[in-house]
Amino acid sequence: MLNRVNCAFLPLIMVRRYYGLPSLNALAAFEAAARHLSLTRASTELNVTAGAVSKQVKALEEELGCALFIRLHRALQLTLEGEALYHSLKETFERLALNLQEIRRTGKVRIVSIGTTNAVAQHWLMPRLGDFWNAHQDIIIDHMISDRAQDLFRADVDLRVRYGSGVWPNESVHKLFDDTIIAAASPSYANQHKIKLPRDLSAHPLLSVEGTDWTWTTWPDFLRVNEAPHKRLSVRRFNSYVIALQAAQDGQGLVLGWRNLIKPLLDRRKLVKVTNAELPAPGSFYICWNSNSELSREALVLRDFLLSHVT
Repeated sequence: MLNRVNCAFLPLIMVRRYYGLPSLNALAAFEAAARHLSLTRASTELNVTAGAVSKQVKALEEELGCALFIRLHRALQLTLEGEALYHSLKETFERLALNLQEIRRTGKVRIVSIGTTNAVAQHWLMPRLGDFWNAHQDIIIDHMISDRAQDLFRADVDLRVRYGSGVWPNESVHKLFDDTIIAAASPSYANQHKIKLPRDLSAHPLLSVEGTDWTWTTWPDFLRVNEAPHKRLSVRRFNSYVIALQAAQDGQGLVLGWRNLIKPLLDRRKLVKVTNAELPAPGSFYICWNSNSELSREALVLRDFLLSHVT
């Protein structure tokens, strides 16, 4: 029997036999599909095809003798049995992630994980981490960079950088910085169009970020506060702030810039402020962590470093 089995899979088979579990690959595929309610997004996370995820889920349903999903047009819905299994797996995986995290911390390698959005990571976090690595070469940082809020709340994420009110359930927070919103464009676009007054903004293509998890200020908000009347706006929508900023740098229109956040772009004149119009950002940027968990020494070191390197 052993000759017929790839030795790489032998531990998984032994675990299944001892505990009477279904395929661990099938359980992982189901958990990801249930969390996203999407085979496509689950396949992206697991780095396999959507067909492979579907095959694993169907095999699990056959083994359990019940349907776990109701398959709708372009959507999934959990059955009662699927709901029960998903919550059980979620709790188990989260507890396992925390236990593994503690085991790693007791070894020679000291790890801390931090999560944030792509824009914050690129323009604020990464420029500061070089100094941290030089000062703390014994600490390894794991990065969870995603514009999806649920990814930042994984059990193995120690710290998060978030934008908003600073009042969130089960979150401890320290404010990093407030911000001011400006209208920005590439230097070539600004020179070509000579925008002077807030009322001139509405005549241009406005690059707008929508569909994110941030409490996001929109162009109508900005124009209204700056008393810039408008009838119809030429809005080009993005679901990523990083891509909207890149489009502005490429001269495709105007973008709202959180000035402290995009300071590297302003300092390098990749973007410039086009009018004196401003808006105090309704939210601030915070370093956060789960209030029900005690931070490790490594997480405290990283948190305090970021708080001391805000400017």
